[in-house]
Amino acid sequence: MSAPVYPSTMARLQRLTGRFDELAVDAVLISGEANRRYLSGFTGSAGALLISRDRYVLITDFRYTQQASQQTDDFEVVESMETLDSMTNLVREHSVARLGFEADHTSYAAFERLRDRSGELPDPPKLVPLDGVVEAQRRVKDARELDSIREAVRIADEVMAIADQAVRPGISERDLANRLEAEMKTRGAEQASFPTIVAAGPNAAMAHHRPGAHEIGAAEPVIVDLGVKVDGYCSDITRTFHTGEPDVRFREIYSIVLAAQRAAEAGIRAGLRGQAADALARDPIVAAGYGDNFGHGTGHGVGLEIHEGPRLSRRSDDVLEAGMVTSVEPGIYVANWGGVRIEDLVLVQTGDAEVLTRAPK
Repeated sequence: MSAPVYPSTMARLQRLTGRFDELAVDAVLISGEANRRYLSGFTGSAGALLISRDRYVLITDFRYTQQASQQTDDFEVVESMETLDSMTNLVREHSVARLGFEADHTSYAAFERLRDRSGELPDPPKLVPLDGVVEAQRRVKDARELDSIREAVRIADEVMAIADQAVRPGISERDLANRLEAEMKTRGAEQASFPTIVAAGPNAAMAHHRPGAHEIGAAEPVIVDLGVKVDGYCSDITRTFHTGEPDVRFREIYSIVLAAQRAAEAGIRAGLRGQAADALARDPIVAAGYGDNFGHGTGHGVGLEIHEGPRLSRRSDDVLEAGMVTSVEPGIYVANWGGVRIEDLVLVQTGDAEVLTRAPK
C-alpha cells in the first residue's frame, strides 16, 4: 500500500493568494496564532506572517528564529523584536498598495499602531480589514489534519474509559479532572485541548462548570467533558455517568438526549445548513418538553482550535461540506438537579457522516 500524499503548505498559501483579487489586497498580514500555524507550520507563540503573491515572510524574534527555520520550508524568516518595523520595510520594498489584516485578531490599539506606522511610508498602503478568511479555509480538513484528529480522538476515547472507572463517590471533581489530564500525556497527547470539565450533581446543570472541591455523591449525574491535542489538532468528547442506580428521572433525560444525538448523527451530511443540523437534535428535545433546558448549540467545528467553524446552532447559516469535523453534543440541564450531555466528533461526508468517537454511551 502506497503512503498517503499530503497537501503541502505551498498549496494552502496558493489557495489564499488566489483570492487576493476577490479580497482586494496585494498582501496580507497574518497575526492569529492558529492561522499562522496553518499557513506556515510554525508552532512558536510569537510572530506574524506577511504574505504576498510571490513572497512569504515569517517575522519573529530571536527566541524562535531557529525553530521557525526548521519548521517552515516556504517562508523567509526575518528576525525582529518589532514586527511593525519589519512589516513596513517589506511593504515599502514591494510597493504594497492594499494591505489586508486580520480584524478578528487585531486589537484597536494594535490597529492604531499599524495605521500609524504604515502611514509613515511615502506611499501608505490602504489597510483592508479581513474577517475570517483563513478560518474559512481551515474548515475543510485535509488528509494530514484528519490523521491528527483521529489520533486525538483515539486518545480521548481511552481517557474517557478511565473516567468511566474513576467516577466514584468520594473523589472530588478537581482531583478527577487532574487525573484525567495526567492520563492524556501518558498516552501521547501534547496537552488537553481545553480545561477538563467534571460536573457532578447540581453542578452538572452548568454546561461549562469548572471542577471544584465538590465530592461526587453516591447517587448523582456526573458530566465529563474532555479533549486532547495531537500535532496541534483537538478532540472533544462528553459522556454523562451516574453513581449508584440511576433513578427514573435520569433514565428519562438520558434517553432523550441519546436519541437526539443519534438522530443528528444519522442526518448530518454535506449540503445541510447549520440551522437544519441543529434542528435534528433540538426538535426531539423540544418535543419531549425540555426545549428550554437545551440552551447551547448542537455542535461546532474542531481543528487547530477547539471551537471553530462550522456552527450547528439555531442561528447558523453555515453550509456543511465534506471534510469538515464537527461535534454533536445535545444536552438537557435542570437547575438544582444536574444535567446530561453526550458528545461525539463526526466527519461530514456527502453521504452519512462518519462518527469518529468510539467511546461507549
